[in-house]
Amino acid sequence: DYQLENKKWILTEIMGKEFIPGEGNKEGFLYFDRETGRVSGRNSCNSINGTYDLKEGNRISFSRVASTLMACPDMQTADLFNEVLERAENYTVADGILSLNKARMAPMARFRQE
Repeated sequence: DYQLENKKWILTEIMGKEFIPGEGNKEGFLYFDRETGRVSGRNSCNSINGTYDLKEGNRISFSRVASTLMACPDMQTADLFNEVLERAENYTVADGILSLNKARMAPMARFRQE
């Protein structure tokens, strides 16, 4: 999907809360590489990488996602970020905003295109 892939997506909101890097948090982001089918990024603390699969109807799944294991002052966002990648089933891209969703619930995470 040309809207999604080969772009860097910066985390702006997770589980309904605005995310601003700062105290104990680095920038959270995802990058989807069309050539390799791999996703990489940072969960606000640790580097992550794995694979992703896009299916019809804007469905998405992530697999074999691993992260480095540094401890950070705020592990809550990193843990939520990892959970979003485990649970996301579909995505939308509108006006430069990527939303990762499960079923028809409110977006679990939102990202802006860099």
